[in-house]
Amino acid sequence: MKTIFTLLALALVAVSGTTVAAPQTDSSVIHLAAAKYPNEGKVLEVIDTSMYTYLQVSSNNGAVWIAASKASVPKGSTIGYGNGAVMKNFYSKTLNKSFETIIFLDKVEIIK
Repeated sequence: MKTIFTLLALALVAVSGTTVAAPQTDSSVIHLAAAKYPNEGKVLEVIDTSMYTYLQVSSNNGAVWIAASKASVPKGSTIGYGNGAVMKNFYSKTLNKSFETIIFLDKVEIIK
């Protein structure tokens, strides 16, 4: 019995040594990025400041505003983002603009 297990283990090692993994395609990378974040949306508007990027993003509940560390995010792209700190009635002195609700995040990731 011990010999059978040894032979099976050797066969498994021999087969796995010759197996070549298929390269990842762009769609699998996109799928992995989307799985990392609980939220996803299309960027409707972008406002850059010296330290932050403000993004209006579509969501299942309508458009939401997000503020993240400065990033190059093109309008029309789809981003993934986490659950950040939600602030109500936030006034940005830099933008001279009030946001009814805004979500503050460390970062966002472009999915597509």
